[in-house]
Amino acid sequence: MNITRRAMGALLLAALAGLSLPAAAQQRLRFGHAHSDTDSQHLAALEFAKKVKARTQGAIEIQVFANNQLGNDNTMIAGVRGGTIDMETSGNPFFTGMAPKLNVLDLPYQFDNAEQAYKVLDGPIGRGLLGELETHGLKGLAFWEVGFRSLANSRRPVLRAEDIKGLKLRTTPNPAHIKAFQLMGASPQPMPFGEVYAALESKAIDGHENPPTLMLSSKMNEVQNYLSLTRHAYTALIVVMNKAKFDALKPEYQQVLLQEAAAAAKLQRELNTKGEASALVQLKAGGMQIVDNPDMSSVRDLVRRETRKQFAEKNGDELLKAIDAQR
Repeated sequence: MNITRRAMGALLLAALAGLSLPAAAQQRLRFGHAHSDTDSQHLAALEFAKKVKARTQGAIEIQVFANNQLGNDNTMIAGVRGGTIDMETSGNPFFTGMAPKLNVLDLPYQFDNAEQAYKVLDGPIGRGLLGELETHGLKGLAFWEVGFRSLANSRRPVLRAEDIKGLKLRTTPNPAHIKAFQLMGASPQPMPFGEVYAALESKAIDGHENPPTLMLSSKMNEVQNYLSLTRHAYTALIVVMNKAKFDALKPEYQQVLLQEAAAAAKLQRELNTKGEASALVQLKAGGMQIVDNPDMSSVRDLVRRETRKQFAEKNGDELLKAIDAQR
């Protein structure tokens, strides 16, 4: 009986070896982000996952989790560093506590336009800044974007810099953002993005600053009356992976992740560019009063000078000069 079973087992294995079976995913990676499943970040993440799976013939399958399903920004970053989450994307300011040089990207009025920002982020300067994360257990795959930030609030239209005085505003935890609003007489309140809507709804804060596309996808117009297109700062979005898991992949798979993260960055930026005009129309239709050209000239030079000075005192001025050279 034992001989018969062994023989049958051998025949079965031989038969299976001749079959062409679909390849099972060898590695499944969880990718989290804080925003809505209608936001450009989510759409880019889905495309990224699709391309990676196709190019690795199913060896790497990425599952995307939106809306803080894996935790808020700080929780997800800690999870990726610790290996309980594989990948995530958060705004640059959430990484600057561990890698202070990244603060250079968030300085108010640092970039004249999106093209200059992309030139910096996608070139040697950006690659060097992503490298700052590696000693903290993170592999920076690419810079996506939050975009140029504008100011919304529920108290009054912001027509000029003095209208900002006294407003309680949610900011990112970036020191330059906090300093800038302090210089304008506001009361900056750093908090994770996932907490902002509730804080606005309860009137714990008066306003926030984000791109119009993100305001729309997060339904901020439901709890905000006024939007001023200040475009006072640009915020990059960093896609990171647990470094040990990245290093353990085959080199060809590492290249696929890097290449497709960069391709998804271009897609996401295009979605934001196309979506901003539509977002403004929809925000206005939803009840927001929009100030297209607020007069911020009275504070621009002061804010830029003081925040650059603050950065240089801690990190030197080499990066500032390198970015200025890209204008």
